[in-house]
Amino acid sequence: MVYPASQHVLKVYKKLIDLVPATEKSKTHIILLAGEVTPFRNDTDREIVFRQESNFYYLSGCTVPASYLLAVYQPDITANAKAKVQLFIPKAELADMMWSIPPPSLAAAKETHDVTTVEYTAALPDAIDLLLKSYPDALFHTLSRQSPLFPALPDEHANLILATTATITDFYLLSAIHRARLIKDASEIQAIKHANAISSRAHETVMRVLGAAVRGKITKGEGAGVTRPLLPGEWLIEKEAEAEAIFVASCRREGSVHQSYLPIVAASTRASTLHYCCNDREFAWGPVHPDDHHNRNEFAHGGERDLTPQVLLIDAGCEWDCYASDITRTMPVGNGGKFTPEAKAIYELVLEMQKLSFEAIKPGLHWDAIQLICHRALVKGFQRLGIFKSPNSPNSGSWNAEEAIVASGISSAFFPHGVGHSLGMDVHDVPSASKPEDNETIKGPVLGHSSFYDYLRLRLPLEEGMVVTVEPGCYFSPHLLAPVRDSKHIDQEVLKRYESVGGVRIEDVILITKDGYENFTTVRSDVEWLEGVCSGEI
Repeated sequence: MVYPASQHVLKVYKKLIDLVPATEKSKTHIILLAGEVTPFRNDTDREIVFRQESNFYYLSGCTVPASYLLAVYQPDITANAKAKVQLFIPKAELADMMWSIPPPSLAAAKETHDVTTVEYTAALPDAIDLLLKSYPDALFHTLSRQSPLFPALPDEHANLILATTATITDFYLLSAIHRARLIKDASEIQAIKHANAISSRAHETVMRVLGAAVRGKITKGEGAGVTRPLLPGEWLIEKEAEAEAIFVASCRREGSVHQSYLPIVAASTRASTLHYCCNDREFAWGPVHPDDHHNRNEFAHGGERDLTPQVLLIDAGCEWDCYASDITRTMPVGNGGKFTPEAKAIYELVLEMQKLSFEAIKPGLHWDAIQLICHRALVKGFQRLGIFKSPNSPNSGSWNAEEAIVASGISSAFFPHGVGHSLGMDVHDVPSASKPEDNETIKGPVLGHSSFYDYLRLRLPLEEGMVVTVEPGCYFSPHLLAPVRDSKHIDQEVLKRYESVGGVRIEDVILITKDGYENFTTVRSDVEWLEGVCSGEI
């Protein structure tokens, strides 16, 4: 299926016309974009993996490095406005064919791209010049020409416009693209769904390798590790990096080229670091204790195994055709593949936070309300566990009522991040549209405590067609707990029993539908199934 680039161009133009001043709306509008170039490591000639810039791909469907796009739109009062989309790709040179895969021919590119014309990049200056002569008062739109966040538009192209009566601006285009990308169409939904299916299987693969080890089903054949390397079926996960390697290998095996972000694979108390991506420590299969942050690599040097029960938090997801997935699962390692009582209690609480979120989600509901639901659930759960005192606790009173604790904001020390974000071509998608500066709801009354919303990446009413993550968590970070050690709301002795859990997060990707949501994450998260797989029982 050809990527529907021309539909996306029209969608962006409609958003663009809404944004420009009334005096500019009837003008001819032209988009000029540069695609990403192949990156190199520092000052060497060693390529880094290429990935097309998201906004360029959205409007072109093109993954050829060093390409350009010109799109022309003339507003039409008869509502029959159309956009002409021109794609410019590099011409294949002998060096391209010798060192790497060359760009496609013009004919081949025309067959695989939903654009009006395809030409070589050498033709771009003449194409711009022709547009300037045809539409001398046109308004040219670009992404920021001074920002390192976007592919650079060479001065030679911008100067052609600046030397005429036409106008060039980078004030409106990014906002228009972000607003268009916020609501996904059928082709985007299909790509996101496929990426999440691949990633779901990769998460389960890691769990099942852990479970096979518990059952002693991972055995090394003759000569393994001595006269020959270990084969995949002989791999025993002993370190965070090995769990990451199996996850990524599973995704690559199914055709995914990129991960949506650096995988987070955190064992033990390292799971309390939200974006931990070192992934370089040993965990329960090696000599690691909950408070051990030293990578001594003793097991590799013949050290004694010390099977310490702990959690393994994996936050990872692959891309499919430049569309992201984002899944987190927290699983038991050690203890025969079962959670400790404390870890199980925290896991079930986070699962309840997610369940309550799902029950409330529907179009029209503001995302702030979901954030508040999660904090209320955490407060109630901590009161049940005794971590937070209740009015019925010894030497306690109404100041430990649920509402008082919610109003204090202390739950932010245990759940500091947002419950989710928009997802699409980027894992934290379209930030200017997901959390707009002019959002009146943000300026209005705050629900609960202001600290609940410090790190939210989504602050909008939900709309049909949005794709978002739902990822509540509970963490015992020594850095976040330090300021609340003397809180009157916390029973510090009870808290100490749970601190070794480190952290738990459960994250699914969902599509907002007309009546609720559809969950794209297929790997299960219920305790019975999770412990069954990680223990090798199922």
